[in-house]
Amino acid sequence: ISNKQRIGFSEVELVQKMIDGVGKLIALEEELAAAAGGGAAPAAAPAASTSSYELPKIGDEAFDGWLTTQLAASAPDVKDTDDFRYLTFSEIPPFTDLHKSLMRKTLTPELFAQLKDVKSSKGYTLSNSIQAGVLRPHLGVGITCGDEECFELFKDVLYPVVQGWHGFDPATQTHKSDLDPTKLTFPEDIAAKFGTYVKSTRIRAARNIAGFSLPAGASVEDRLAVEGVLKEAFASLPEPLQGKYYPLGGLTSAQEDELQAGGFLFQKPGPMQLLGAAGAGRGWADGRGIFHNDSKTALAWCNEEDHCRIISMQNGGDIKSVFARFCSISDSIKGAAKKNNADLMYSKRLGFLGTCPSNLGTGLRASVMIKLPELNKDPKKLEEICDQFDLQPRGSSGEHSAAVGAKWDISNKQRLGFSEVELVQKMIDGVTKIIAIEEKIAGGMTPEQALKAVK
Repeated sequence: ISNKQRIGFSEVELVQKMIDGVGKLIALEEELAAAAGGGAAPAAAPAASTSSYELPKIGDEAFDGWLTTQLAASAPDVKDTDDFRYLTFSEIPPFTDLHKSLMRKTLTPELFAQLKDVKSSKGYTLSNSIQAGVLRPHLGVGITCGDEECFELFKDVLYPVVQGWHGFDPATQTHKSDLDPTKLTFPEDIAAKFGTYVKSTRIRAARNIAGFSLPAGASVEDRLAVEGVLKEAFASLPEPLQGKYYPLGGLTSAQEDELQAGGFLFQKPGPMQLLGAAGAGRGWADGRGIFHNDSKTALAWCNEEDHCRIISMQNGGDIKSVFARFCSISDSIKGAAKKNNADLMYSKRLGFLGTCPSNLGTGLRASVMIKLPELNKDPKKLEEICDQFDLQPRGSSGEHSAAVGAKWDISNKQRLGFSEVELVQKMIDGVTKIIAIEEKIAGGMTPEQALKAVK
């Protein structure tokens, strides 16, 4: 048995195709033998030859060739699946000009040599951690964590990445958490302004259960165990938050349509996305699901990027109620974890821990959908104004885009180094000033004059 092709493929590609094809033939031969009464074939570790996993091409011939040789030389990983393989890099990747991540800027040959053989008790390695950033050059962070031990084992890479992304130095600073909604200052006159301008309010953040691997490194057993803890948490929610859990793999077409229409459904991560490249889509859709309460103001995703993504939302601008609901869900998840002799992943230096270093600390994004017809005339000026209040505006197509109907999504920029109460309060205070600027522009001031008057 040999390869058919000769031209249009490199030597490495042709030999790899032969390896993959013969591996599948052997597997088929053994299945046929077992079916014919020859007995079951002996169990074997997962191997490259039986995998349908295909490497991406980044567009640099030398780098793509290097990746192919690394894949061929990588030993099987117990976390491998039919459609995904973890690579074990034998040397520091020869990064190209296309690679932009903070991981790439931080990882030196000396650091790689120091950490390349380090492995967490859950089996997550440095190669596992940097795989997404190696395969997907466009990523800004470029490193993921497969369990909570990674934050200590690989801190020589992670801490500089965290500092570069958040402007927070975990080697010298500590994080704080505060989930007491009564501490928010939201007087009636400000609430009335929000009621006039704000169309909807949303707060989301991730929570992860200590002792279980994170989605990028999860075993089937851990993924199902996490789902069990979360289902217990959802069942213990107070009456206004009670609802239904929908296992992703068991949705009817009608349920799928309903969840999709509400914007509640999450999909298997694609190969160009961080989660897809990091291995968080393995074994889809087992152990994953969606919870929402009857009024659809509380939503939770199970085993997507993190164990649980909590989303509290409602129409209008009552941010204090939205935050109180968010805190209640977070407390219920923590309570369910403790009943299972666990706790939430949390670090005094890094706050709430998660798969991607961009979502550490509070991991909280508090946002309002707000109509700003005057500021909408100059999106760049709106960005500049929001930046002065540590806020981030997003138009209809994300950051740096215009807003259809003058409806902007405005949220907090920071995640780490501030408590949840502080970040929500900063958003309230900043949006209040933006509303005042909008009104002054409508009254005849220029944006510059309005900003000066409000500040």
